[in-house]
Amino acid sequence: MKVTIVLALLCAGAHAATELTATPFLGATESKFGPTIEGAAVDKAGNIYAVDFDNNIATAGSVTGPQKQLFKAPDAEALINGIRFAVDKSGAEEAYVVDAKLHQVYRLSGQRGADGTFANSGVFCKDSTMLQPNDIAIAPSTGRIFLSGMNYTADSVIGNGDLWTCGADGVAKRLGQFYRTNGIEVSPDEKTLYLSEAENKKGAVTMNRVLAFDLDAATGETKNKRVFVDFGELDKSAATDIDGMRTDVSGNLYVTRNGIGKVSVFDPSGKLTATISTPSIDSITNLEFGGPAGTDLYMVGKCKDTPAKGCVDVLKGQAVGNALKRLGGGGGSTKCGQ
Repeated sequence: MKVTIVLALLCAGAHAATELTATPFLGATESKFGPTIEGAAVDKAGNIYAVDFDNNIATAGSVTGPQKQLFKAPDAEALINGIRFAVDKSGAEEAYVVDAKLHQVYRLSGQRGADGTFANSGVFCKDSTMLQPNDIAIAPSTGRIFLSGMNYTADSVIGNGDLWTCGADGVAKRLGQFYRTNGIEVSPDEKTLYLSEAENKKGAVTMNRVLAFDLDAATGETKNKRVFVDFGELDKSAATDIDGMRTDVSGNLYVTRNGIGKVSVFDPSGKLTATISTPSIDSITNLEFGGPAGTDLYMVGKCKDTPAKGCVDVLKGQAVGNALKRLGGGGGSTKCGQ
């Protein structure tokens, strides 16, 4: 079955989960990324970026096109992990980069040069009591960002994971504490926030699930916490950690399974509609839709055959990424008619 037909089955109405396989895009030989490649993000033109560029955990660079540096944190102690692009009220492009070690978020703004870098960078929000932050999501209608973080311990307790928000004014606020948290995403209508949660017991991973919350994008407040999917109940894969998560314009949620080289795809009701295998990567850390039409799903992680390098696989099809659509780029819609 052709990929273009199969991806249409991600829309509501498909009766069984479809198994898909990505193709290698950036292999160990040509990759300039290190083994902790993370934070896949798309800019307005559909270009994909990630962290650990030049094998440097304080640096981000481009995955697609010529591999060039996007940003290098000014502090040598930095550990940047997540990236998201946005547009400000004037329509100008900007980007946010999270620093897990220094508990802060950088904002990149101003004119982009011929090399793709932004003219300005500075700390947008910061709080020393943030656990990291690890990953980032944005509600574009308000410019509000959401942050997850974790403290990995042998026996998890509530407080090993947290959820924060920073408003357009850069003021940071904790929204809640959990077992360790990682992946985070905002639905296309900005009414739902997704957050991964995992638990360890005696050194073993015993729970991995995705939580959903009703979201007020203006205030950042969340309520009505519920379990969107529990992998222990779904397929007995509770021991496999969730990492990055992204949505397409129809609200399907793409969840990376770090350790088994797969992405699980769920429709907005929480039904598993597809799984995507990555031939070059076992430890998938993150993913994002890119390309001119926003229909190419890039998945990043440690290379399967060369663990000292970061690899990228891609699945091309007709699902349109939500992030690029929010930036004003990309194609029209998925086959769901949305």
